[in-house]
Amino acid sequence: MFEAVEELLVEHAALEERLADPSVHADQANARKLAKRYAELTPITATYRAWRQAGEDIEAAREFAAEDPDFIAEVKASEARQAELTEDLRLLLVPRDPSDEKDVILEIKAGEGGEESALFAGDLLRMYLRFAERIGWKTEIIDSNESDLGGYKDVSVAVKTRGTIEPGHGVWARLKYEGGVHRVQRVPATESQGRIHTSAAGVLVTPEAEEVEVEVHANDLRIDVYRSSGPGGQSVNTTDSAVRITHLPTGIVASCQNEKSQLQNKESAMRILRSRLLAAAQEAAEQEASDARRSQVRTVDRSERIRTYNYPENRISDHRTGFKAYNLDQVLDGELNPVIQSCVDADAAAKLASAQQN
Repeated sequence: MFEAVEELLVEHAALEERLADPSVHADQANARKLAKRYAELTPITATYRAWRQAGEDIEAAREFAAEDPDFIAEVKASEARQAELTEDLRLLLVPRDPSDEKDVILEIKAGEGGEESALFAGDLLRMYLRFAERIGWKTEIIDSNESDLGGYKDVSVAVKTRGTIEPGHGVWARLKYEGGVHRVQRVPATESQGRIHTSAAGVLVTPEAEEVEVEVHANDLRIDVYRSSGPGGQSVNTTDSAVRITHLPTGIVASCQNEKSQLQNKESAMRILRSRLLAAAQEAAEQEASDARRSQVRTVDRSERIRTYNYPENRISDHRTGFKAYNLDQVLDGELNPVIQSCVDADAAAKLASAQQN
């Protein structure tokens, strides 16, 4: 491990020297790429230097302890500090998801449960919008299909970062764990006898793809236009402004009806389609890996039910990590970070265990 760190220190120093050269910044794209890599290596460099300093402190404390027993406590403290820094280094060296810094398109779809499920989908939407607001991310509702009681049959939201991104704090790095089935237990607004019902909504999170990442040929697309509709099926527009795009080779479909302009709806649908195609390509690549490796890479299976929101007990439970808290009202108001962090920690631990086995 420490040989690898030494190599990264050399790379970090070389990047620091290059970024200090004004001529490098003439090419802004390359400069951003170098700065991003420099930012990734900086925490590793700082932690390793602290680890070496802790080693020197141990040696010095041992020398003093040979003459004065009072320094034994300092030896133990320095040893504990170095052990902690060793673990920090291991975690920092875990391979990162190359999509971590990407923005995302988050889709929420009502499931079984009718209007109650649609209302819960609306609650999830608000939770994510509030969470993004707390962090300082930008959000944009790309497409939505409201239910009769004000919930959402389905809704798509673009979530983007603002300014410089710290490693591991991109939108995909945090929200990728939200994909899956979210279950709610509560007394529905439509329930007259006060009985608790269980319903669910599905969340799909995909990294937003740039045009250069996903090549889409016009001949591979079928574009249909139709009139958009609102709650209860009533017509919203009297023109065919809604757009549905089908990628013929894969059968992947994306649609948008939010805008009054057919062109704007087409652009939004293409954003969703590109993200779905990128996600499908990444999933196919992962499936090519061996079953053993795939089972070790991630303990957080985003294809299954992931979380339960229990209103009577004000409890939220994440079934992948065992996280449980009794502040559901705060979570629904955007205090989602502790729940997500439990997934980040579980994922890092699984990757670390896999790296040690290999």
